[in-house]
Amino acid sequence: MSLGALVRLPLALARAALATLRGRLGALCWSVSPLSLSLSLPGWKRVSAPSPAAPESRRQEREWDEPSPTPTSVNYHFTRQCNYKCGFCFHTAKTSFVLPLEEAKRGLEMLKEAGMEKINFSGGEPFLQDRGEFVGQLVKFCKKDLKLPSVSIVSNGSLIRERWFKKYGEYLDILAISCDSFDENVNVLIGRGQGKKNHVENLHKLRQWCREYAVAFKINSVINRFNVEEDMNEQIKALNPVRWKVFQCLLIEGENTGEDALREAEKFVISDEDFEQFLDRHKDVSCLVPESNQKMRDSYLILDEYMRFLNCRNGRKEPSKSILDVGVEAAIKFSGFDENMFLKRGGKYVWSKADMKLDW
Repeated sequence: MSLGALVRLPLALARAALATLRGRLGALCWSVSPLSLSLSLPGWKRVSAPSPAAPESRRQEREWDEPSPTPTSVNYHFTRQCNYKCGFCFHTAKTSFVLPLEEAKRGLEMLKEAGMEKINFSGGEPFLQDRGEFVGQLVKFCKKDLKLPSVSIVSNGSLIRERWFKKYGEYLDILAISCDSFDENVNVLIGRGQGKKNHVENLHKLRQWCREYAVAFKINSVINRFNVEEDMNEQIKALNPVRWKVFQCLLIEGENTGEDALREAEKFVISDEDFEQFLDRHKDVSCLVPESNQKMRDSYLILDEYMRFLNCRNGRKEPSKSILDVGVEAAIKFSGFDENMFLKRGGKYVWSKADMKLDW
């Protein structure tokens, strides 16, 4: 062996030892990252989303000790951008970020491996991104490649065209359209105005397309001060959705209330008594699915545009680390998700169109 080789041998061994140490320390960092510990290593990067505000350490330690819930049903808000300005919106346009398609697919595959059975794509408005192509590709991937039992979308419906159904309708189980009133003047007051377009007329058109392309049709309504006295019995029965999800207007700090919020939803809030009176007035609608503020808060798994779970237990959305960085099991521990509340509110239902007995 040459003199030069002898000189370089210790250096090479030292570098190999350093690489091994770096790998072990890196693994250690991943394992303790939910405890908000950090360790900076030369040449090592793993940040893909803004760092969340650190929750209370005691709550973190308690949640880290608890077993991880299963992400049976996930709501993926992949965009915050929207063409409407609903005054009570609690997932507002704070960023314009959208993950690259392949990264979003990678995260969805991770969720499937962790036990996901149902994915719901929401926003913002899902059909804003690439004129619906982005959500279309995700829907097709989840149904065709991941073979999920249920794939659904929540949309305001204003940007959906029939050509989208022709291309992607076979892969979609449920389309939920947000409709808070059958009075167009009330829709304008709420922030669902479409200029010269009529939100209610568009709703009926979408209902017909769902029939033609074998997609289960659902309606979501947020009950607030402007529609709480409305009688929607006749219109809902005529549209005949598989589910009519009726929400009580909910305040979320930093989203639709508070100094750093983009909305001021206080004027939309109704009392529990008002909400119950609305439900009682519509009790004969068989597809009615009521959700009060108490039922909503901890019973949804919400994934934001960075694929971070959002914890709403403290009245605001506190993000976990991204599942793309730390994995589903580590991130979901800080989701605030209550599986018992999820089951209690009826979160698990017949959600695959293959199992629905529908007259298309």
